[in-house]
Amino acid sequence: MSATALPAPAPDPSLLAELEQVRARFAAIVSNTPGLVYQFVLQPDGQVSFPYLSDGCQALLGVTTAELHAAPQRFLELILPDDRPSYLEAMRASAAALWSWNWEGRIWVDAWKDVKWINLRSTPQPLAGGAVRWDGIMTNITDSKLEQAEVRHSRARLAELSAHTDRVKEQERTRIAREIHDELGGNLTAIKMAVAMLAARLDGADPALREKTDYVDGLVDRTIDAVHRIALDLRPALLDLGLVAALEWQVGEFAKQTGIASSFSASQRDIGLDNDQATALFRIAQEALTNIAKHAHASKVTVRLARLRQHVSLKISDNGNGIGQADRSKPASFGLRGMAERARALGGTLTLSHASGGGTVVAIKIKGAGAQDGAVRAAAGATIAEENISTMK
Repeated sequence: MSATALPAPAPDPSLLAELEQVRARFAAIVSNTPGLVYQFVLQPDGQVSFPYLSDGCQALLGVTTAELHAAPQRFLELILPDDRPSYLEAMRASAAALWSWNWEGRIWVDAWKDVKWINLRSTPQPLAGGAVRWDGIMTNITDSKLEQAEVRHSRARLAELSAHTDRVKEQERTRIAREIHDELGGNLTAIKMAVAMLAARLDGADPALREKTDYVDGLVDRTIDAVHRIALDLRPALLDLGLVAALEWQVGEFAKQTGIASSFSASQRDIGLDNDQATALFRIAQEALTNIAKHAHASKVTVRLARLRQHVSLKISDNGNGIGQADRSKPASFGLRGMAERARALGGTLTLSHASGGGTVVAIKIKGAGAQDGAVRAAAGATIAEENISTMK
């Protein structure tokens, strides 16, 4: 007897209806998803294909789904030559480790004669024979990239303005300090000499008159001291001798005024900074020491300055009790902000962290002289790392 083929069972209408609902639901989700939903397959021999492309293909890439199905290598050709290496590297890394593929880059859309930024995010799945398939989505991020570029440009302009403001401020400080020293200091010296000559002629005169002369002489001495102190606060003359000399003097003055045991060390006497850089680092150190005196309740302070190849490092450490995160974030906490802005203007980093044994370390790292070209532009992306801040306010 010959075998008779059995008719195939009729499909279950309920299963067909459920399958159609799933398809309709998927189509609705895809149609409302911004960008392009796709599947991408990489074969072991390097051949690629797009098994699935949503209707957003032409709107995003400027080519139809049929064109990309027929010639999948066209997608790589859309990517600008400068961005292709990173695309291929990200694809190979994702395929090798089966990690998510997240890449962004520029494509040339010939239909609109324009460059567009896209981002693709996809999840890899291994297939039989060593192939890998990614299920993912591509989106247009051009507006976001343009906004980021504008923000960077604005930050660079702000950094330039901040640096210019600091330079003008320091020039004005220098001018005022010089005038106070030369004009007021000279006049007070002349007054003291006149008082001394007058006192010499009052030998044997009325004791009350002699007492007044001594009082005026002492008042002139105190005023000379005040003028000297104000001039130093405005612009320490030792800055003209270099940052090392100025910091050495400042740390010594801090120890005398506060009674806090303080030490200063430098890796070399000539640290290799121009005048603007030296002044900015000096002001940061001044602000850090002022904050320590006001808030840290420290008994020991260490200031270290070092040249590290093309960079200069300044660290101010204390053993104080610190403040909480909430205090650091107060709107009126301008000291830290000023320090951070000066570091930004130099294209450097300012890091705050816990010191071993308690307290805080304020660390500033900037480019040395000769390596500062474009530092203000780099300030747009400068890093201000803030780790477990405990004393600055």
